[in-house]
Amino acid sequence: MTVHDLPAVNASLNAVSGVLLLCGYGLIRARRIALHRAVMIAAFVASSLFLVCYLVYHAQVGSVPFPRHGFVRPLYFTILITHVVLAAAVPPLAIVTVTRALKGRYAQHRRIARWTFPIWMYVSVTGVLVYVLLYQPTWII
Repeated sequence: MTVHDLPAVNASLNAVSGVLLLCGYGLIRARRIALHRAVMIAAFVASSLFLVCYLVYHAQVGSVPFPRHGFVRPLYFTILITHVVLAAAVPPLAIVTVTRALKGRYAQHRRIARWTFPIWMYVSVTGVLVYVLLYQPTWII
């Protein structure tokens, strides 16, 4: 494995995080609290691994310019800008959400989790889209 494999690893970690978030949402709706907790901790770990891989990749490679033109260019930058802005909000939100849950402060946990979940989900999904648009350009004509 080389540093150039990390974008695919990052996209996979984003996808895993998104699936785990959806599973966690379903589990809490079903009142399966212990399983919800385990799945959400796994989502937190997957996102943390993503962050480490992301930082390593960009420290080694730097910025990667978007090579395409046409209709896909404004689409890519719209997704990228919203992704980056919300991605900056996810780590502190996730840390506070997880901390409150682990301390048993469930009322406060629920209040912030209502915001954390959709933002984290959006960042996970758009992370995969950014990868596809930037590193797999033949998928989009």
